[in-house]
Amino acid sequence: MERTDVLKLMSALKLFGMRAAYDEVMATGIKRRHEPPRIVGDLLSAEIAEKQARSIKYQLTIAKLPLAKDIDDFDFTDTPINEALVPVTDGIRPEN
Repeated sequence: MERTDVLKLMSALKLFGMRAAYDEVMATGIKRRHEPPRIVGDLLSAEIAEKQARSIKYQLTIAKLPLAKDIDDFDFTDTPINEALVPVTDGIRPEN
């Protein structure tokens, strides 16, 4: 089976991790003379890693966490904090 056919089938089956890792895994497998089960195992590991990364990305998206802010962006106007008393040097607070 040709490489393009394999990649099309992986896309059809939504195996995006395997598809992304295919060339590298195959090149390494051929170069090091890995057995077919080892190559398939490496492809499956790549698929699992991609699915876990996609799951984490999705969970972070739906968590709607606030954006990270710098002290430079903090609005001190309606707070009891005196901005002059907050020491900041190049974005890093010195230890007391």
